[in-house]
Amino acid sequence: MRFNPKARLDTGKVSDGGGGGGGLGGGGMRLPIPGGTKAGGGIGGVIIIILIIVLQQCLGGGGGNGGPLGGAFDTSQVAPGDTERYENCKTGADANEDVDCARIGVENSLRDYWAGILPEQKGVKFEPATMKTFSGSVSTGCGNATSQVGPFYCPVDRGIFMDTTFFDEVLEQQLGGPEGAFVEPYVLAHEYGHHIQNLLGTMGQVRTQQGPRSDAVRLELQADCFAGMWAQAAPRTQDSNGDQLISEITEQDASEAIEAAEAVGDDRIQEKTQGQVTEENWTHGSAESRKKWFKVGFSEGTIDACDTWAVETP
Repeated sequence: MRFNPKARLDTGKVSDGGGGGGGLGGGGMRLPIPGGTKAGGGIGGVIIIILIIVLQQCLGGGGGNGGPLGGAFDTSQVAPGDTERYENCKTGADANEDVDCARIGVENSLRDYWAGILPEQKGVKFEPATMKTFSGSVSTGCGNATSQVGPFYCPVDRGIFMDTTFFDEVLEQQLGGPEGAFVEPYVLAHEYGHHIQNLLGTMGQVRTQQGPRSDAVRLELQADCFAGMWAQAAPRTQDSNGDQLISEITEQDASEAIEAAEAVGDDRIQEKTQGQVTEENWTHGSAESRKKWFKVGFSEGTIDACDTWAVETP
């Protein structure tokens, strides 16, 4: 992936900070990762994420335009402050040279893409998500989280949270995922997909939590499909001046995204963490399903094509 060197970067929705501790309390949508030595007790099992009672408490039901969180948010638990990690990220040239600035470029591209597509295809008003990177632990409206949680989206804050060490320490070393530069953009696009589901009210459809046909799996596969939609259209996204943000998405980029999606398939993680596959415990979908739905989004480019609830076996 290459950025247009002349593009202007907007850091207004991205910050860096940390603080707090403990485990994620409620409502966060995240990639499944194995428990590691940092969490205590060695690698074992998969972190299960979406509890119906948590969704009811965090989302409060509802739906329609603006998503289920139409009222005021309780952001009292969100850690204040910013380390100014991104203050030198000004242009696409910076994004081509620095991974932190590339993160800004991806966020800008996701924001521009969904600002057009969501109203156009669904008539729903777009409101951007925030993005916060942290080290060690972070406090959010969904509770406190450590880096072992992995990247996640908190619907209470309408924000994406990520410890960037996840990609080296968990995705590559523990799960054997790819190393490529497009892996992180895929993950960010997946988490932004959860934000779009929040705005659409799709999270209110989650009733069943585990199993290959569960609502939880359908939610995650749809987020993969939304990530594919963005990846295909990314070279058409623009900065605030109307200049092209991303000049190129290569076949290699798409391959890296697909490899990353497969690496975090429930079956792949279970094979690595427990030596066997137990479908009844799935929360995110198989490696094959995650690859399939990313490719559907990439090829079809519509929200309707990403309706994972419309098929018997997603």
